[in-house]
Amino acid sequence: MLSSPTHTDAVIIGAGPVGLFQVFELGLLEIKAHVIDSLPEAGGQCIELYPDKPIYDIPAIPVCTGRELTQNLLKQIEPFGAQFHLGQEVTRLEQQADGRFLISTSKEEHFLSKTVFIAAGVGAFQPRTLNLEGIEAFAGKQLFYHVKHPEQFHGKRIVICGGGDAALDWALYFVDKAASVTLIHRRDDFKAAPASIAKMRELCANQRMQLLIGQITEYAVAGDRIESVVVRNIDGADQSIPVDDLLIFFGLSPKLGPIADWGLDIDRKQVLVDTGKFQTSIPGIYAVGDINVYPGKKKLILSGFHEAALAAFAAAAYLDPENPIQLQYTTTSPKLHRMLGVSPATFE
Repeated sequence: MLSSPTHTDAVIIGAGPVGLFQVFELGLLEIKAHVIDSLPEAGGQCIELYPDKPIYDIPAIPVCTGRELTQNLLKQIEPFGAQFHLGQEVTRLEQQADGRFLISTSKEEHFLSKTVFIAAGVGAFQPRTLNLEGIEAFAGKQLFYHVKHPEQFHGKRIVICGGGDAALDWALYFVDKAASVTLIHRRDDFKAAPASIAKMRELCANQRMQLLIGQITEYAVAGDRIESVVVRNIDGADQSIPVDDLLIFFGLSPKLGPIADWGLDIDRKQVLVDTGKFQTSIPGIYAVGDINVYPGKKKLILSGFHEAALAAFAAAAYLDPENPIQLQYTTTSPKLHRMLGVSPATFE
C-alpha cells in the first residue's frame, strides 16, 4: 500500500460539464467527491475546443457559450466543496481486497475511493495534427488546434484547414475580423451544418474569403516565423498562400489511455454500461458522458446529465445498501435547501 492516500467516497475522472454535474448529483446525496482532470482548468472540451461558441441545447438555457456553461456549473457545485486535482492524468486504478479502488495520478497523488466515476469525454483526446516535418515547433505560436482567445487572430492572415463544423464555424467567425481567411479542405465535400456550408460558399462567391481544395504540402519560414504555405490541389498544381496563423481542425483522435487497462468491458474505445445504473462491468465504477456506450446512446451534454443523476443514485445504494434512498426535490426539501444554502421558495 502506498503511503497516505486520500480516502474518499468518490473520485470523478474528468472535469467537463458531465463530470461537474456529477459532483452536483453526488452532493445532493451527501457524497463528497475529488475530481481529476488532465487539463489545467475545469470545463473539458467546452473550454479546450469551443469556449466562445454558442450552445443551444441545454434545457431552459436558450443559448450559452462553453465558457459560460462551465462557469455556471462551477457555481452550482460550490456548496459541495469538491476538491480538484487538475493538470494530471490517472495512470493506475487497482481494486483492493476490501473493494475500494486505489487510484494514482501522473503527479504521484493517490486516492483510496469507494466509487469511481469515469467522465473522461472521449478519453485522453488529442487533436489530429498537421503532418509536416518540423511544423510542431510553431505550435502555440502560429500553429493552433483550437481557439481560446479569438481576438488574437483579428487583423491576421488566417489559413484554416478542415471540413467539419469547427473549421467552418471559425472561418465564418473570422470573416471581416481577420485580414484574410483562407479555408483549405482536401475535397469539396464538408461535414458541417448545411447553413454554414451555404454561407461559406456565398462569402467565397463575394470574395470575402477563399476556399482551396487540396492539402498543405510544405511551408516556408523567414527568420523564426512561418511566412507562407504551399497548397497542392487535386490536379497536382501548387499555390503559395501567405499566412500569419494556421488553424487546424482535423478532429480529435480519442485515446482511452490507461482506462483500456483497467479490466472494463470496452467496445470501440468506449466503456460499456447498463442503462439503469450507468455502472461498468466492475461494480462501483460508473461511466457517464461521451466515454460510455449503450444501445441508443447519443453524445449530447444533456444525455450525460441524465446519466450522472442515475449513476449518483446507484452509487448511493452501492455505498449504503441497507438504507434505501429517498428521492427528494430541490424545490421542496428543507434538507436540500440547507445543503445548497438557499431559502425555500414561497408559493401563494
